[in-house]
Amino acid sequence: MKAFLFSTYFSILISFGLFAQSDSLAVVNAEWKKEQISPGVILKTYWFQNTLFNSNQFVSVLEIKQKKKFEFDIGYETKKLITTSDFGKQANAIAALNGTFFDIANGGSVDHIKSDGIVINKNRLGKNGSRAGHQSSALVINKGKISIAKWDGTADWENSIEGEDIMVSGPLLIMNQIHEKLDPANAFNKTRHPRTVVAIAKNKRILFITVDGRNINSAGMSLFELSKMMSWLKADDAINLDGGGSTTLWINNYNENGIVNFPTDNKKWDHEGQRKVANVVLLKKKQ
Repeated sequence: MKAFLFSTYFSILISFGLFAQSDSLAVVNAEWKKEQISPGVILKTYWFQNTLFNSNQFVSVLEIKQKKKFEFDIGYETKKLITTSDFGKQANAIAALNGTFFDIANGGSVDHIKSDGIVINKNRLGKNGSRAGHQSSALVINKGKISIAKWDGTADWENSIEGEDIMVSGPLLIMNQIHEKLDPANAFNKTRHPRTVVAIAKNKRILFITVDGRNINSAGMSLFELSKMMSWLKADDAINLDGGGSTTLWINNYNENGIVNFPTDNKKWDHEGQRKVANVVLLKKKQ
C-alpha cells in the first residue's frame, strides 16, 4: 500500500511539473502577433487556445522602451468616472492602461495617488487601520520613467517615496525576479479574473499587460497563474492593478476605437465593453 501511495504521489508531482513546463513553453514559443505602434513601442497579442493553464487565454502586451521621447504619467478624476479611452484621448496619449482600485459609487481612488507632487487620494484603510492587499506596492514615476516600489511596513510609507507621481496598488507579484508570497486562501488571489499588470522587464522595458476573462474565449487568471506568466515574460518586477471589468488597454488610432483587449462590462466578446474608471497609467510623447 505504501509503495502504491508513493507511486501515485510521485506521478502527481511529475504531472504538475509537466503541466508547468508545458505552460511556460506555450508562452515562450507562442507566435505573438506583433504590431509596431511607434519606434520603441510594440504591441504583442496572442490567443492561447486551451494551451495555457489548461484554458483559453487572450493576452495583450504593450512593450515600451523607456526612451527620452516618451514619458509615463497618471491620469485621474477625484469624483466622476470616465473610460480608459477617454482618459487617453484627453491627455493626447499614445496609450492608456486602467489604473488602481476605486470607489464605484462615488468616484475617486481608494488607494494613495500623488500627481505632480500633490496628494490626490489617500489610502482608505480597514476599520482597524489595516491595509488592503492592493495597498502593498506602488508605481512610481520620476522624470517620466516608471519604477515599482514595495511597502516597507511603515504607516506613512507612501509619503516617504521619492516620486513626482505615485499610484499605490497591488498585490505585488514579483520584485527583483523573486515571486512575492500570495495568500492561497484569499479568493481574490485564487479565482480567475481579467487582470491588468505593469511590469519591468530586461533592458528596463515597460510592459502594459492585460489578460481577458469571464468569457469562453478567455478564462482569466488567478494571481498565482499571473505571477508565473510574468516570469515567462521575463519580468524583473511586476505589480497587479485593478482588474475584472476595469481591465482595458487603449492605444491611440488603433483599430476602430483604440481598445486592444476585450473588456467585459457589456458581457460580449468585443472591444466595446469598457468600464468607467477613476484613474489610468498613461504613455505620452515627452513635451
